[in-house]
Amino acid sequence: MFSCNTSTSGHSVFLLTGFPGLEASQHWVSIPINLICVVSIVGNSIILFVIRTDPALHEPMYIFLSMLAASDLGLCGSTFPTMVRLFWLGARELPFDLCVAQMFFIHAFTYVESGVLLAMAFDRFIAIRDPLHYATILPHSAVAKVGAAILVRAVLLNLPEPILLRSLLFPQISELSHCYCLHCDLVGLACSDIQINSLVGLVSILFSLCLDSSLIMLSYALILRTVLGIASPGERFKALNTCVSHLCVVLIFYLPKLGLSVLHRVEKHNYPALAVLMANLHFLVPPLMNPIVYCIKSKQIRQGFLKRFQQKRVDVS
Repeated sequence: MFSCNTSTSGHSVFLLTGFPGLEASQHWVSIPINLICVVSIVGNSIILFVIRTDPALHEPMYIFLSMLAASDLGLCGSTFPTMVRLFWLGARELPFDLCVAQMFFIHAFTYVESGVLLAMAFDRFIAIRDPLHYATILPHSAVAKVGAAILVRAVLLNLPEPILLRSLLFPQISELSHCYCLHCDLVGLACSDIQINSLVGLVSILFSLCLDSSLIMLSYALILRTVLGIASPGERFKALNTCVSHLCVVLIFYLPKLGLSVLHRVEKHNYPALAVLMANLHFLVPPLMNPIVYCIKSKQIRQGFLKRFQQKRVDVS
């Protein structure tokens, strides 16, 4: 912890943290993390390409999936550069402005992904509850408005945080808990009164992750009630099967965050390297797993990819 005797506003330098106790072998430890980033970028780019180029996939479910892939790419782009700088170049220093900008984009893309998962849950409920009017209830214009609302909400919820951070005093040099910048981490390093900043951060989380997760659970309760009202067991299974991919993605998104929260409160100081690893993976696992889950569970995505791949081979031949 650095002293607040020489605190400044807007001119501080933050030191990124790698794996405590593993500095000598940090390059090797970071190889799997870098591979996860590369695979995530390639996988989500493929999802976007397949959905964009296949007219059969221009349906609300797949448009929301493309939004999810875009938010995953944004999250990778927000975290990957500082990981590369730290693990491979040994550059720990990050100026205040860059740190705040990274914090904004990390939180914004996280909130976008949470909002898209909520929209996908609503999409599945409509598809099961009223399949005959599905296209009428969710036309492309409505999907575009939902996507715009998700993006605007993410920006508005995160915009006050960097503005308020500029009014705080920080030590000239501060050490972060991770290899990227988060709001709770920055606020904890401030030398000023942080009550307003903490309140804004809490409100931001309540109206994004907490609200979305509650509404997702409500959507699945309504889906379950609708499915139980279907007479045919075969139709029940078919209806539930359309939700498996989305449910897996929801669990992949929220469970690592829950695990990291528990770890920070219970064993963070006993196992600092594990805490840093979990902090990295809780941002990297969803972008990695989302394309894999949908490629495995969605026949339409697989067919679209194979069709484009075969077409490319024919063009090359």
